[in-house]
Parts: sequence; C-alpha cells; structure tokens
Amino acid sequence: MSLREKFTEDLKLAMRAKDETQVGTLRLIIAAMKDKDIAARTAESREGIKDEQILSLLQAMIKQRQESIKMFIQGNRPELADKEQSEIRVIEHYLPKQLSDDEMKNVVQQAIAATGAASIKDMGKVMAELKAKYSGQMDFSKVGGLVKDKLAG
Repeated sequence: MSLREKFTEDLKLAMRAKDETQVGTLRLIIAAMKDKDIAARTAESREGIKDEQILSLLQAMIKQRQESIKMFIQGNRPELADKEQSEIRVIEHYLPKQLSDDEMKNVVQQAIAATGAASIKDMGKVMAELKAKYSGQMDFSKVGGLVKDKLAG
C-alpha cells in the first residue's frame, strides 16, 4: 500500500472513530501533498510526487510544527503548543524509524567512503547518496553539518 492510499484509508478510519486530531492532521497532509502534486505536473507527466518526496514533505511539516511550538511557548500559549505536538505525533506515525545520532555518523562515514568524497566540494555527491538511501529516516539539516565536518576535517 502506497503512502497516499494509507493516508486515505487512515482518514476514513479516523473519521469513523471521530478522532479530530488525526482527521485534521491527515487532511493537512493530503492537502500539502496535492499542492506538491500540482507543482510537480508537467505537460508530459501528470503523476504526483513519489513516496520519497512525501517523506520529505512530512519531515518539513514536523519542522514547521516544532518552530510553531517554540513560538507558542514564548507567547504563553501552551494549549496551541500541545495541539501542534499532537499533530507531530500523527505525522511521525507515517515516517520510517529515525536514525540515532550514532547511526547517522556511521551512515555519513559509509556514504563518504562509497562516493570517494575527499573534500567539501564533494558534499553534493554525499548528500545525494544519503537522500537516495535514507530519505525520511534522518534530518538532512543535521546531516549536512556532519558531512561538512567530516569533509572539512
């Protein structure tokens, strides 16, 4: 079952269970996915975005909510921060298991060896390798720093 089908199926189940948080979050995911589908359309291809891109979209949605939580806490609005945290839990359910910091370091080292990267100029090759293999399993903003440190040092 593709992620798209899973979202649709889970939305139906959440609606039947009257789980407002899950229904609302799944609707947000589906809407964001449709926006990306429309943006990705070309004259030759009417296909939507692939599962790897959906995983990246989900990670971006989590990052947005984490930033919102910080703002809500600063603004003394804990009820809104709690709502965002609930949405994060729903979104995380659809992501593969996230790699730990140690696992990320090992994976970065393996990717550097596999691509033969020797300097910071090769960072793009390493990042492409990691995105191809580990999309949705790690925060690539963190990984970018790790790769830069390994290649610079």
